[in-house]
Amino acid sequence: MLFRQLEYLVALSRERHFARAAASCHVSQPALSEAIRKLEEELDVPLVRRGRKYEGLTPEGERIVVWAQRILADRDALKDEVGALRTGLSGRLRIGSVPTASGAVSLLTGPFLAAHPLVTVEVMADLQSRDILRQLRNFEIDAGLTYLREDLPEDFQGLPLYDERYVLLTAAGDGLGQRPATTWAEAARLPLCLLTRTMQGRRTVDELFTEAGVQPSPRVETDSVGTLFAHVRTGHWASVVPHAWLHVFGVPHGMRAVPLVEPSRTVPVGLVITAREPGSVMARALTDLAGRIDVAGELERLPGHAEGPQRAPTGSGRRRSAPA
Repeated sequence: MLFRQLEYLVALSRERHFARAAASCHVSQPALSEAIRKLEEELDVPLVRRGRKYEGLTPEGERIVVWAQRILADRDALKDEVGALRTGLSGRLRIGSVPTASGAVSLLTGPFLAAHPLVTVEVMADLQSRDILRQLRNFEIDAGLTYLREDLPEDFQGLPLYDERYVLLTAAGDGLGQRPATTWAEAARLPLCLLTRTMQGRRTVDELFTEAGVQPSPRVETDSVGTLFAHVRTGHWASVVPHAWLHVFGVPHGMRAVPLVEPSRTVPVGLVITAREPGSVMARALTDLAGRIDVAGELERLPGHAEGPQRAPTGSGRRRSAPA
């Protein structure tokens, strides 16, 4: 059995098409097909349901793919470990993030790359919480920045980084923009642009509106936090945004970021990796560095603007975790 055969099987499982799998492995389709056929002979089980076109993996094939992903991940971890012992950490660190937390990723990648100059980083910033756990299980990413659930599965470990809270982003001249805080019920009456309902951040926002006894009716929905800022800039809209994004954009001129209360809640966000040992040397190095960085403190330092948000009173709220 060769690593190459396992790589081809994993690629076929991922691409679900022989030609695309072959292209991703930089081989011809006949070469990929023949390698998988020889793997079937060696294991003495059918791995692929074959017809006039690709019809999927057999149950045995689906199970073998899990083992193949694990074996290939262990091979890569071994190579990274040996390389780190010889010349220092090198290779590619793959990070997945939920969109609302992606603004905080640079607080980790900057120091990480400074500490490990031979490493490159790939960030996938448009994943849902469940996608991050799935890709960690499949060894497609090394670490994820996501909501920390109280029921995080045992095969993962999480490192808390900061508590996500939400602010009302509105025009500075708006009446609510002149106040030290505003309620979710008051915010619901504004012309709102919000994230789409498929995103975890939006579902959390909807839960808070529901707890306040109101249902917003946004006329603009988007999967981009940047687009929310752009709409508020026009002066015709207000929005609810994660405070972590103020670290990226600041509070632009002509806008105000007002803490939202009644209820006042926070959602823990952190770094998640698999709990397997020895695991990814990249993930271990990132977790070690993240434990030494005050991410929450850094997120409070807004870039070059005096109109930063004030912290909402916390006496009426409690920490909670968000479902995936």
